[in-house]
Amino acid sequence: MYRRAFPVIDPVATGKNIVRLRQARGMTVKDLQQWFGFEEPRAIYKWQQGQTLPSVDNLIALSVLLDVPVEDILVCHYPHSQLNSPISLGRQDHSCRPLFLFPVVWKTAAHNRDFRHFAVC
Repeated sequence: MYRRAFPVIDPVATGKNIVRLRQARGMTVKDLQQWFGFEEPRAIYKWQQGQTLPSVDNLIALSVLLDVPVEDILVCHYPHSQLNSPISLGRQDHSCRPLFLFPVVWKTAAHNRDFRHFAVC
């Protein structure tokens, strides 16, 4: 029987990536908390520590805030294969391509912009 390897999102590496992207833009956890309208920053700290991953909606909103595609936020790896070191989904060699590509039109009231064609691993 043929088995196809599929990417698995690494929550800890993704959390570190969120921290790196946030800091590169000079943003604080409080900035993210205000962007999402959270009463407490607990969810953001959980994302950054790899305890949980953002929901798909929050992941898309985070990509808008950080001005990067979703696949540049997520870090994944292939278990039980030659490629088991964590890699970014946005790599140019396409070794970890998104599994699903779907068109999305999403408007934010605050920014009144259309966002299209997000990929989700």
